[in-house]
Amino acid sequence: MASSFSFDIVSDFDRQELVNALDQTRRDVISRYDLKDTKTSIELADSTITIETASDMTLDAVKDLLYQKAAKRNLSLKIFEFGDVEAASGTRVRQTITLKKGIEQEMGKQITKLIRDNLKKVTAAIQGDAVRVTGKSKDDLQQAMQLVKQEDWPVAVQFTNYR
Repeated sequence: MASSFSFDIVSDFDRQELVNALDQTRRDVISRYDLKDTKTSIELADSTITIETASDMTLDAVKDLLYQKAAKRNLSLKIFEFGDVEAASGTRVRQTITLKKGIEQEMGKQITKLIRDNLKKVTAAIQGDAVRVTGKSKDDLQQAMQLVKQEDWPVAVQFTNYR
């Protein structure tokens, strides 16, 4: 029985958990005394979140709330890429947060090189925005997972399709 095993390395997040974290953040903004009258809006689009509020100070407080709620819902904080703070109407400020999803080609090359240099019994190949790792032993795949986990990647990394 010479079967091979595999798993995928992906960068993704649970969108429903993100929606829940944003809802909790909105509720906290409405109920907190220091943020109650700021008329803060938090809008979720396909790949961005837009926060509009009264000042830089309240923007920082809302971002802290968002970080707390996302962390409690097991969302990696690496999915958030903050844009520049821009002036909105009047004295209000706006910031757009880009949601990072998928492994870029260059980072995929770095992951495959790391695996290829350190583990000889497994192979890694880039497939779109994921990296597929295959090997004859599940123990070798576990070693590859540990190797990838040890590195500090600029995006959140998960392992899926382990078979």
